[in-house]
Amino acid sequence: MEYVIVIVALAILALVAGGVVLLRRPGGRRLPPPAAPPVRTGTVTEEAGEAGSIATAPVDTVAPEIELPPPSAGRLVRLRARLAQSQNAFGKALLAVLSRDALDDDAWDELEDTLITADVGVVPARQVVDDLRNKVKVLGSRDPAQVRELLKQELIAQIGPDLNRALHTTPHADGKPAVIMVVGVNGTGKTTTCGKLGRVLVGDGRTVLLGAADTFRAAAADQLVTWGTRVGAEVVRGPEGSDPASVAFEAVKQGIDTGVDVVIVDTAGRLHTKTGLMDELGKVKRVVEKQADVDEVLLVLDATTGQNGLTQARIFAEVVNVTGIVLTKLDGTAKGGIVIAVQRELGVPVKLVGLGEGPDDLAPFEPEAFVDAILGD
Repeated sequence: MEYVIVIVALAILALVAGGVVLLRRPGGRRLPPPAAPPVRTGTVTEEAGEAGSIATAPVDTVAPEIELPPPSAGRLVRLRARLAQSQNAFGKALLAVLSRDALDDDAWDELEDTLITADVGVVPARQVVDDLRNKVKVLGSRDPAQVRELLKQELIAQIGPDLNRALHTTPHADGKPAVIMVVGVNGTGKTTTCGKLGRVLVGDGRTVLLGAADTFRAAAADQLVTWGTRVGAEVVRGPEGSDPASVAFEAVKQGIDTGVDVVIVDTAGRLHTKTGLMDELGKVKRVVEKQADVDEVLLVLDATTGQNGLTQARIFAEVVNVTGIVLTKLDGTAKGGIVIAVQRELGVPVKLVGLGEGPDDLAPFEPEAFVDAILGD
């Protein structure tokens, strides 16, 4: 019986030893595990790519549900309640002064101070007061409805109803996409604006590609990927710290190759006091223009910074040809007069306004709807 047990034990040991041999190469090295399937990154396959290569942003194996954003038409009207809530004190103060029984010099001075406090600026504030004063004198009466209409027309005139606020998002006749560069200092909501703008354009029926040229913040590229994934827009990005101009160049190149309507390039948030970084921003634009025209350069300004934002605006305008302003966080300040001030400073229109944290809270700027919201019904 003992012999039988010994024979069985030897047989088991032999089987185990044979299995170990099968799992090793000659020379005692283990066989490598089976190769993993390549990771899909948008429309390209990322295997053992070179360090520093640029690729489209990773997309989950299970495609997320694509959202269909609302069109841009009427967005500011839909967001009117939010705008009116933040600008209510400004509008009420203006109407309260004009509704007084007697409009003496002190009253007109108070009206001018109210406008200046709302960041309208000294020169336009004085012009509004002078024009209103003359019209009220000619009118001879101050019916509240008439006063409101007079004030509304003056504010609209200062904002500039005839300025062209359209975004150039139509592909060119040669098939190249429209290119939009988005610039601004850190903290203004620049990357978020790129994502929201992509949603606006998709809602209007455009195909969009996003270029994550803010390579100094990995979080910025990740943020763009999130925005793009939600609406089915591809994102071209590079490794953290790579050359922003090369990422912008690749984004436009891929936009041309794939035939999208619009390429939106997010740039690094530049501190306007750092000359080298501002020069780099000019380089990004020059490199992009080797392939396609830059149709829009949108400067993102934080409305809550008020007059300080004008200094930033001036410096950016010297480096790149700014074509339009995006005012973010307009719902967080009662200083809606910054719209007038920044347009006078740069000579370019406010084209978009941000009125909240929601994905669809970016709206095309409409002067009449804006003033109506400020003054209320």
